[in-house]
Amino acid sequence: MKLYLQITSGRGPAECCRAVALVLAKIVAQAAKLGVTAEVVERETGEINRTLLSAIVSLEGVRCEQIVEEWEGVIQWVSPSPYRIYHKRKNWFVGIKSFSSKELDNIDTRYITYQTLRSSGPGGQHVNKTESAVRATHAPSGISVTASDQRSQLQNKKLATERLLVKLSAWNEGQLLQESQTKWNNHNNLQRGNPVKVIEEPLGN
Repeated sequence: MKLYLQITSGRGPAECCRAVALVLAKIVAQAAKLGVTAEVVERETGEINRTLLSAIVSLEGVRCEQIVEEWEGVIQWVSPSPYRIYHKRKNWFVGIKSFSSKELDNIDTRYITYQTLRSSGPGGQHVNKTESAVRATHAPSGISVTASDQRSQLQNKKLATERLLVKLSAWNEGQLLQESQTKWNNHNNLQRGNPVKVIEEPLGN
């Protein structure tokens, strides 16, 4: 079984973005302990070092549902701000949404275009001489991803397609969670008082 988790700050402040990075690390570590294969499929870095606006991690294994059940929903991270010393707020929120590989089948792949590129990844001179990297673009949304992990152009095309489909599936959820972040800030979202998990650790770790 293969499932995906999208972790997002909902375009919240830097503290929420730091929480996204820490939550991602916790999920990957938990997956390793449970014998679940975790791969970070997509990550969007924040403006400050060691922060993430969002990330998508794939989970594959018998116990991946256990991880999803534990983490899906709103995560409340309790910590003083490591960026604003005198800031009074100590509660930061992260949204997590899951979806399965079956949901990727609902996306129309006719609107995906591909472009080959010279890979800049590891592998020595051979990698740079061949156009093994592949960029996949979804024309209607303008969303694109690049895969250069493998030496084979065919394998990179497959990886790029999967990553693009995952990103497209998560895109709408990201828009909804962004709206939720605004509601949290305005004290209007009931979910704010009912997180699935509360973590009390310094964000500076």
